[in-house]
Order: sequence, then structure tokens, then C-alpha cells
Amino acid sequence: MSRALPGDDLLPRPDLVATRAISIDAPAEAVWPWVAQMGQGRGGLYSYDWLENLVGCQMVSATRVVQEWQHPSVGDDFRLHPDVAPKVAMVEPPHALVVRGAVSATGQDGSGDPSMPYDFTWAFVLPPQSGGPTRLVVRERYLYLSPWASLLVEAVSMVSAVMTERMLRGIRDRVEGTGPRPRAVESSG
Repeated sequence: MSRALPGDDLLPRPDLVATRAISIDAPAEAVWPWVAQMGQGRGGLYSYDWLENLVGCQMVSATRVVQEWQHPSVGDDFRLHPDVAPKVAMVEPPHALVVRGAVSATGQDGSGDPSMPYDFTWAFVLPPQSGGPTRLVVRERYLYLSPWASLLVEAVSMVSAVMTERMLRGIRDRVEGTGPRPRAVESSG
């Protein structure tokens, strides 16, 4: 998909762009709550939690919509890890959530630090449509800020391709009701 999406203007001349999408058999209003609650310490990323947790992300992907996580705002942290939190850069319910940040070579949040190797945006877009399935489009845009950034970003982008594909299926399955079910709460009485 080469058409412009919300958030593209935040990094107008990126060095690397990756766009992935999935069709979900539900209206955008049913998909949006799952997107709105994304992030570590919130709804998770609906991907491979066990793999994310191998690198300390402390990720738990939600199996239900949680009302208190439904109102992301510009400037909010979008945690990928307890120590890495790009910022929410744009929110247009129920159509777009865009985060932006820079991450150091050691994985630390470096938003606003010009010495970071790259800057990036991560857009979750539900384009307006009339009827039919909803498309969930995810776009990553990377701007290299150092000469060696391409080595780091290209390694990150390969991992991201696998994780994003699983995230898209995870969201689709939850929205369509074929995903993980909420765990029963056991009573000790």
C-alpha cells in the first residue's frame, strides 16, 4: 500500500517503510477498542508474549476490552517494554493511532535525543469505508539518524515483520471472536 496514511507526515522522508494489513470481518468501531488499549502494562501487543517476555517486555496480551484503557491521548506513553515508551503522536478514533519515538542501540527510550540511531513512527490505521470487512493497516517508518542505523533497523524490521503478522492475526481473532478466551476466575470458597 503506497497511499498516504495518518502519521506519514511526521517522518516525511523515511529511509525504510514497512506496511502490513489484514481484513477483519467487523466494523472499525469493533476493531478500534483493541487498538486503543495496546501497549505494555495495558492490552499488550497481541503477538508472541512469550517471545517479547524473553527480552524483559513483561507483556500480557488482553483477551477482553478494558474500558479504562480506551482513551489514549497525544503525549501518552506507548510502552513496548517497562523502560521503552515512544509517545502517542496522533489519535483519531476510530481510525488512527500513531506513535513516535527513538530507541537506542541498547533498547532504551531516546525520544527527543538527537544522538539516537533512528527515529520512527508506528501507525495503526482503520481507513474509512462503506460496508464490508475493515482493513487494519500497520505502517512503520524509520528515519536513520546515524550512519550505522540501517544495520540496527534492518535487523529490527525482520523481527517486526514476524511480530506484526502475529499481532494482526491476534487482533482479528479477538474481534471476530475466534481468539483467546478470557480466563475463568477461580473462587477459593
